[in-house]
Amino acid sequence: MSLSLRFAAGSHKGMIREGNEDSGYAGPRLLAIADGMGGAAAGEVASSEAISTIVALDDDVPGSDILTSLGTAVQRANDQLRSMVEDDPQLEGMGTTLTALLWTGQRLGLVHVGDSRAYLLRDGVLTQITQDHTWVQRLVDEGRITEEEATTHPQRSLLMRALGSGDHVEPDLSIREVRAGDRYLICSDGLSGVVSHQTLEDTLASYQGPQETVQELIQLALRGGGPDNITVIVADVLDLDTGDTLAGQISDQPVVVGAVAENQLQLHDNGIMQTPAGRASGLGRQVPGQGGGGGEFGPPGSGDVTGYINTAGFGDYSDDDFVKPRKGRKWLKRSLYSALALAVLGGGLYGGWRWTQTQYYVGANGEHVALYRGISQDLAWVSLSEVEKDHPEIELKYLPPYQQELVEATIAEGGLDNAQKKIDELALQASACKKQSERQAAESEQNSKTGEGEAGGTTGTTRTSLTSKASPTPNPSGSPSGSASTSPSPSTTAPTPTPGPTLSEEEQKVVSKCGTQ
Repeated sequence: MSLSLRFAAGSHKGMIREGNEDSGYAGPRLLAIADGMGGAAAGEVASSEAISTIVALDDDVPGSDILTSLGTAVQRANDQLRSMVEDDPQLEGMGTTLTALLWTGQRLGLVHVGDSRAYLLRDGVLTQITQDHTWVQRLVDEGRITEEEATTHPQRSLLMRALGSGDHVEPDLSIREVRAGDRYLICSDGLSGVVSHQTLEDTLASYQGPQETVQELIQLALRGGGPDNITVIVADVLDLDTGDTLAGQISDQPVVVGAVAENQLQLHDNGIMQTPAGRASGLGRQVPGQGGGGGEFGPPGSGDVTGYINTAGFGDYSDDDFVKPRKGRKWLKRSLYSALALAVLGGGLYGGWRWTQTQYYVGANGEHVALYRGISQDLAWVSLSEVEKDHPEIELKYLPPYQQELVEATIAEGGLDNAQKKIDELALQASACKKQSERQAAESEQNSKTGEGEAGGTTGTTRTSLTSKASPTPNPSGSPSGSASTSPSPSTTAPTPTPGPTLSEEEQKVVSKCGTQ
């Protein structure tokens, strides 16, 4: 049995975005999509860099340890992005997702970072084979929201992992056994975030070839409003004999789509022209007969829906055929683009970040309590919270153990009013417990002193003397009264107030909770 891949790729900038920050590559051994972010040109640069780095895998003969090859390539792409940020700090916040499949002939290696997705259609059933690295997916995994709620959650674009977010990247890596008849889909969230799982399954299960299926999926996303860039790769696993008629009709020409296809000068400058991706993109010559990015799938000039392949071969072009940009102009272009990225996050991600800044929670700040603005999570490269108001007067040690645990785990309260009420509640509890502790300490000290006094032979009481007999006193009836005397008074002490600070009426209501586990 000889298994082969038949693939197609397409990309569209969508109906709202001004540019395309997605990049895609489909070749005989490698299928990959990167969804860039960071605002202005940073997103398209990030996705282009990721693809231009990982695409070298398509030239290599896959070894036995394909996961190591994938992991190394992803880390190399991450290092390249970090290096670019070091050269131009204004690019800080630039990042990209990456989802890729590496084909060995019998197996596929899968690498995944971010929220682009990979699916497998087998026996008519579509299965998502990647897990989104998003804050919302974490909420789903923890059972805090449902899958349905996740689709409309305002924070659904917040990434927990991305290339370029730090010095080290942690991709998901796995091996998948393939079977003839399998169909794979890789896409950016411009498709999966708009088109339902059921519609994806129905479309992929149709009898259309990969190219027609890619076009149909992009059209579905555009009909859904096309709020984001849309990039799609569809690949079929076929069992073909050497003499099979269809075998001669399957092209192994790589296809490059999206930002990486549009950035020809950058591709050449980075050396990608020496790779299948470079040979595929060539000089941006469109595949004859496959349509362009114009009217058929959106407004004219709205973006390409297919890829570009080299119709003449790389050897027909010399280095002199390409104009390398001057470094000064390149720096200026980056700086101008980056000026629009001061918010760090772009597009839907920025909108999600803005939403987090309307949220508040209570947490620990060292040994005391603080009110935070944001959510208690760290995005790939951005802190999603900051101290709104510190409360050093609310010391953790004076809170009951169960409240200490809650604060250290953070207490999400949503709006500012609710968060402030929680602060007031904790302040009252801490004050009551602190006073209670001080009262107990003072009482213990007093008892200790009292014990020392008794040991010295003195008592703390005063005895009263008996009164003597008095003369009779006439009463109104004229009969003499008996002897008047007073009863002996018992030995008593004046009541001693409990030492220490006094609890308010409100504090008295909650003081019983002090020490509660």
